[in-house]
Amino acid sequence: MKSKELSVDLRDRIVSRHKSGEGYRNISAALKVPMSTVASIISKWKKFETTRTLLRAGRPSKLSDWGRRALVREVTKNLMVTLSELQRSSVERGEPSRRTTISAAIHQSGLYGRVARRKPLLSKRHMAARLEFAKRHLKDSQTMRNKILWSDGTKIELFGVNARHHVWRKPGTAHHQANTIPTVQHGGGSIMLWGPGTGRLVRIKGKMSAAMYRDILDENLLQSALDLRLGRRFIFQQDNDPKHTAKISKEWLQDNSENVLEWPNQSPDLNLIEHLWRDLKMAVHRRFPSNLMELERCCKEEWVKLAKDRCAKLVASYSKRLEAGIATKGALTKY
Repeated sequence: MKSKELSVDLRDRIVSRHKSGEGYRNISAALKVPMSTVASIISKWKKFETTRTLLRAGRPSKLSDWGRRALVREVTKNLMVTLSELQRSSVERGEPSRRTTISAAIHQSGLYGRVARRKPLLSKRHMAARLEFAKRHLKDSQTMRNKILWSDGTKIELFGVNARHHVWRKPGTAHHQANTIPTVQHGGGSIMLWGPGTGRLVRIKGKMSAAMYRDILDENLLQSALDLRLGRRFIFQQDNDPKHTAKISKEWLQDNSENVLEWPNQSPDLNLIEHLWRDLKMAVHRRFPSNLMELERCCKEEWVKLAKDRCAKLVASYSKRLEAGIATKGALTKY
């Protein structure tokens, strides 16, 4: 059985008695500590000049330095390589193949396994357009940014992958009904939503066409701008979806004298409304709607609850988003 570690105070007293000239045997008898322990503590103090517990190196790795470097090279060349593939490579080299050993070696190089983020595919043309957009709008005044009405659509699933939930449970009860979230095959259905800023939230029924998009603008855009007190001369942001750039959509915007923000393709990270969609999905799935009608009702109720100061903070921090785009030369950003 492992013995209890001596307190720091007792170790200091051993060293103090040693400094005063007492022998190991006398220190051992006076403090009731085995003489071997006294010798060990004094030896450690002479070597490290401390009686405190030092960090222990742990069990030596069975993986050779060469094998560790080979693993890191393999991961660096292919960031999507799986742990199983690394195990097979390690076996072929005659090195240890335990998953924990391989993971620890890769972690020491500063690499960790994480879920890959889904991001738009960018070409050089896309990156050039994004960089030009960021440079052009970086010095826009805050007054101008406050006039932008951001818009986009999103899909919200009834029972799906939009949110994670955690549950307190006992071991072995993972599949008990009370500890699970109900799901059905193919997600149980979903609804498509479109929203301008935190203005009117619209459910899109069926497949959206250019004509349907024009009608949505006609019924909701101007009123949303009024509700949000943007004034008549606001700037409308939309992406370059074919329905948005269709002739009838452009004609409606021109007929209504709408000032449309020129937008680079493949740039959802530059659109502030994406953060609002995330907030909405998290709020809705905390309510566990059971059917599509209830899902739509929850979405509209939670949409109007979105804090106005949240939107204001997103607008106020837009310069950081553009600076990130410039720093990456038009490539993907963390947003």
